[in-house]
Amino acid sequence: MSYETIDFEMRGAVAWLTMNRPKAFNALDLTMAKELCDLSIRLGEDDAVRCVVLTGAGDAAFCAGGDVPGFAADVDNLPTMLKEMTTYLHMAISRFAWMRAPVISAVNGVAAGAGLSLVACTDLAIAVEGASFTSAYTKIGLTPDGSSTYFLPRIIGTRRTAELYMTNRVLNAEEALDWGLINKIVPGDQLVAETEKLANKLASGPTVALGSVKKLLLMTTNDSLESQMERETRSISAMGKTTDGRNGVVAFVNKQKPDFIGE
Repeated sequence: MSYETIDFEMRGAVAWLTMNRPKAFNALDLTMAKELCDLSIRLGEDDAVRCVVLTGAGDAAFCAGGDVPGFAADVDNLPTMLKEMTTYLHMAISRFAWMRAPVISAVNGVAAGAGLSLVACTDLAIAVEGASFTSAYTKIGLTPDGSSTYFLPRIIGTRRTAELYMTNRVLNAEEALDWGLINKIVPGDQLVAETEKLANKLASGPTVALGSVKKLLLMTTNDSLESQMERETRSISAMGKTTDGRNGVVAFVNKQKPDFIGE
C-alpha cells in the first residue's frame, strides 16, 4: 500500500503510520483524512496486525491540527470542506478504536486541534520531552472534532477539558503526563526505540483479549454497573474459548511464559 500523506510500514506484526506533511507540521487535510480512513479499515481486517503506531514526520510536530491555510483558501466552501474531512477522519477514529489491535500514539512534537484528538483516541501515548498539547479550535472560532469531546472528558475530566477548549491552554509534556493524557515521556532520540519496545510487547500479547479490553473501556460510561459487569462476564467467557486464553491459564499453572499467537 502506498499513500501520499502517510508513510505506512509493517515492522513484524506492528503497523507504523507516519503522518508525512512535515512542512505543514503534519496538518490534516482531506487527503490525509481519506488515507487514515483507508488504513484503519485495511489494518482492522488484517489479523496479522497486532499493534498500530501513529506518529508524525520530523521533530517539530505530531500533527498541528487541520490544514487552516487550506481552509482559508476556500473559505466560502468551508462548511462543506469541514463536513467531508471530518466524515473520513471520524470513520478512521472509530475503526481504530474498535479494532482488536492496540493503537499507540508516539508524539514527536506539537499535538494541536485534531492532533490532540488523535492522541486522545489512541489506547496509549508516549511523548518526547518537548511535546506540547493544545486544543486551539475556539482560537479560530471553531469547535472540536476528531472525537476529543468523547475521549478527553473520560481521560482528564470535564473541567480540564473545558479549560483546554475555552482558554486554548498549552500543556507541556510534564503537564500532559500529570493530567493523564499521555503515559510516558522520553528524550527525543529515544522515542522510536521506546515506542517499538512497547509496541512489540503488545504485539506479542493476547491480541483478542486486548481488543476486548478496548471494547469494555469504550462502553464503561454508557450504561449501569450491572450492564457493564454482564459485558465483563460475556467477554471473559469468550476469552476462555480462545487459544491464547487457554494457553495462558495452563502456562500460569505450570509457571511458564505463555506464547500468545493472537487467536
